[in-house]
Amino acid sequence: METTSMPARPAAHVRLDHLIVFAQDKRDSAEFFAEMFGLAAPVTAGHFCQVRLSDGRILDFAEPGIEFPGLHLAMLVDDTTFDAVVQRLRSWNVEHWADPQQRHPGEINTDHGGRGVYFLDPGGNYLEALTARYDGSTLG
Repeated sequence: METTSMPARPAAHVRLDHLIVFAQDKRDSAEFFAEMFGLAAPVTAGHFCQVRLSDGRILDFAEPGIEFPGLHLAMLVDDTTFDAVVQRLRSWNVEHWADPQQRHPGEINTDHGGRGVYFLDPGGNYLEALTARYDGSTLG
């Protein structure tokens, strides 16, 4: 069997700049996200309520005015941030699970050599904090 390969492409410099996150109440969801992950307070920018991540990328919370499915956002965090997120989940009485199927309420997982937790924001988006990716890589 003969295989063909893709022609070499010149190196491109591409990175995610911003992502629009739909919310029932953009301010409520943006503030929840920023506080949960220990980030700066959201700012209003045009139609959006923006949260700037530690790497400079932006989450633009918006109210689309239509029904929409929740979005899954997995945030890779360090151990200190993870501990703070779990502490906030517990002190704020936010339901959380060790798994995306919600079979292990109030727990965290230790998958992939790290830790992870799933929870919902006020607008129904499914958030995840994890300290290791599926391949085991971390922020460090």
